[in-house]
Amino acid sequence: MVAALICVAMAAGCASSSSPSSSSSPAPASSASSSSPAAAGGTTAPAPPATSQSPAGGGPLACATSDLKVTLGAPNGYAGGVYETIVFTNTSGAACSLYGYPGVSLVSAPPYMQIGLAAKRSGTVPVKLIVLTSGTSAYALLQVVDALNFGTASCSPTKAAFLRVYPPNQTVPVYLPDTSEICAQPVQTLFISAVQPGTGNPS
Repeated sequence: MVAALICVAMAAGCASSSSPSSSSSPAPASSASSSSPAAAGGTTAPAPPATSQSPAGGGPLACATSDLKVTLGAPNGYAGGVYETIVFTNTSGAACSLYGYPGVSLVSAPPYMQIGLAAKRSGTVPVKLIVLTSGTSAYALLQVVDALNFGTASCSPTKAAFLRVYPPNQTVPVYLPDTSEICAQPVQTLFISAVQPGTGNPS
């Protein structure tokens, strides 16, 4: 009788010791819950659509630097400085557009180190979309204030070698010979207008 009771007790102990292993079975539930944050984290916002860099919805794309011939018109001096006309001519076979301001600075000979401050945007003319068909031009007016108007110590007048021009909304520049004198110190001597239709030179 005692032996039978010991056997029954041992059987109950075996049953109770096996229960923890069966209680660990809810592991799949925890792995499912941990996978849901990963799924949420894997959802990325769509890439922004490519833009034409033109404010007009159906207008032609912005003129790439490779589409343009960039030249300097005849300078027009005034007491205290000079105006230079930067002309952009569409040499591609398709229409393109210019909008806003070119990026302009004076630089040294290669490797084209910038001298002083880049041109500051001038609000003398309104910003508007310019559509250039093949062979037509637009221009921006650059004002170069004479560096000699400022003290040598505060200006450090330095002669440039080239004018570096980025067409509006482009990242590839054009280099045009230009030996204007500019302040190497941070004194604002360059001012650039928005692009306008035409060449800027009535003659």
